[in-house]
Amino acid sequence: MIFDRQTFRITFRGLRVAAVVATAHLTASFSQAAAPSTTVVAVESTRVADLVLLGSGFNVGLRQGMVCRVSRGATEVGEVLLVDLRPSSGAALILSVAPSQSIRSGDLVSARILKS
Repeated sequence: MIFDRQTFRITFRGLRVAAVVATAHLTASFSQAAAPSTTVVAVESTRVADLVLLGSGFNVGLRQGMVCRVSRGATEVGEVLLVDLRPSSGAALILSVAPSQSIRSGDLVSARILKS
């Protein structure tokens, strides 16, 4: 077998350029996009905890373990922890609720983004 260094360099450079372009595109897309979000479909009471059922899942960018804010208009209602996600649905546990508020169907759930 003959090893052609020139062909290897061209192939390597081609792959490297493709990887850099793909990374730049993904970074730009993510930085311009808003935080992943969905809506509350229902709140189910159980013996142990209340579950918040979500209208979207990991197809919109949500991931298990994320802490999300729940809001209604400009009012922050509370925070939830995503515990089970499917492609188009999910479930979360309530971490906190603002005084005199409750999480209701139709509330917006959006991932918290830390600003650097």
